[in-house]
Amino acid sequence: MTTTLHDPAVRDLIDRLFTEAERDDERSPGRPAPTATARERADLLEDVYMPISARGGDLLYALVRAVRPQTVVEFGTSYGISTLHLAAAVRDNGVGHVTTTELSATKVKAARANLEEAGLSDVVTVLEGDALTTLGTVGGPIGLALLDGWKEMCLPVLRLLEARLAPGALVVGDDSTFESMSDYVAYVRDPDNGYVSVDFPVEDGMELSCWTGR
Repeated sequence: MTTTLHDPAVRDLIDRLFTEAERDDERSPGRPAPTATARERADLLEDVYMPISARGGDLLYALVRAVRPQTVVEFGTSYGISTLHLAAAVRDNGVGHVTTTELSATKVKAARANLEEAGLSDVVTVLEGDALTTLGTVGGPIGLALLDGWKEMCLPVLRLLEARLAPGALVVGDDSTFESMSDYVAYVRDPDNGYVSVDFPVEDGMELSCWTGR
């Protein structure tokens, strides 16, 4: 049985996007100034894909298939590579919906077009704007959350979502080996904060955390 993830139209699109992402170094205008706001960074890097890894995408698909969440939340859509993996799993589960948020208007437009091309736009809502505002409107319970936006924002976004996490919800923090993720990783690894957490060795790391509640 062919899954949505391996449907030729979806697979070809994902492969094309990963190929484009390999040119990120050519597109990158350089590191934003330390004082740059999130909006300024988003505008500066609007042509840079910054994707999850292919293995990380397969892991996300498997996690959504296993958990069968009614509500999936993603922080950091970019061009929608990770979103496509989440949406394919929701489609194959036959239940659930993905809500994802992105600050760059250019990336929002591109992600929506990619989801439309894949035939998955009906299971995804792409919100444009600051995640601390857009994700405040998402109803719970949230069964799975992917945090892959600006790294220093992952912990504030998690704290924003926390009251709406379902018991046993999975939270995935991408690029967990980055120094800018140290506060996030320390938080989810502290049992007093209500998580059971483990690092998964994929590319720059993924922190997989199960919400057990306080």
